[in-house]
Amino acid sequence: MNSLDQMADQFINYLIVEKGLSSNTVAAYSKDIILYLESLNANGISDIADADMGLVIKHLIDLRDAGLGPRSRARHLVTIRGFYKFLVREKILETNPAQMVDLPKVGRKLPNVLGVDEVVRLLEAPDASKPLGVRDAAMLELLYAAGLRVSELIKVGIANINLEACFVRVLGKGSKERVVPIGQVAMKKIDVYLASGRPVLLKGRPSPYLFVTRSATPMTRQGFWKLLKLYAQKAGLTYKITPHALRHSFATHLLQRGADLRSVQVMLGHVDISTTQIYTHVAQERLKAVHTQYHPRG
Repeated sequence: MNSLDQMADQFINYLIVEKGLSSNTVAAYSKDIILYLESLNANGISDIADADMGLVIKHLIDLRDAGLGPRSRARHLVTIRGFYKFLVREKILETNPAQMVDLPKVGRKLPNVLGVDEVVRLLEAPDASKPLGVRDAAMLELLYAAGLRVSELIKVGIANINLEACFVRVLGKGSKERVVPIGQVAMKKIDVYLASGRPVLLKGRPSPYLFVTRSATPMTRQGFWKLLKLYAQKAGLTYKITPHALRHSFATHLLQRGADLRSVQVMLGHVDISTTQIYTHVAQERLKAVHTQYHPRG
């Protein structure tokens, strides 16, 4: 194992142990670092101290020529910067040659947002006369009520729901925990599911998870995606709906009704408020459209 590989292993271990990043995020970082080290080897670099800003830029150009878009290249540069920052922290290097390299320009991609009426149709699509329909109604309602990621939704445990205080405790990215309030409607649907849906599905079998299948196993991401597609069609939504669309809608609808950005940031579990600010653009665009449509001089 050469020194470059050893440094990469130390960096990945640092991300896992000290930063507490999720397995998916660590895998993405690992892939980016491997590509960068392969680039250094291809350019005859075996000592990390010999790599300069020019080689970082060349690597990004090579990625562009290979067909990677600006968003993917920006992620690569963030990874490389983090790698060098770690090496400076460990006193392996004195400076970070990637620090002054500009991020590729990435157009701000506005998330898909459902209208309130569309959300209502979607949430009312499950058949509440059947145990599975009761479960699905509770899942959809909680997803929208708390703005959860689908990965967070399927991991919610019985112990994470407090129906008296009306909140859900969520384990988000990087194993960071947050508490999000849920409304009366979501609370009632979860209560009905706990009373008449979940016991039928479990048939006396134990499970720590809130949402379970007929076989008493926890709901999967793929399983929920299929259900969402089915209910979107049933609700008459002709465009593609993803679980994240409900999270986007949650944030946008709150801002449209006067919620402050900081509160929405906390509820979404965003570390950086700049990530949350994208929703203000969505809200502003909708306000412009309403003004144009309804103002007599619009």
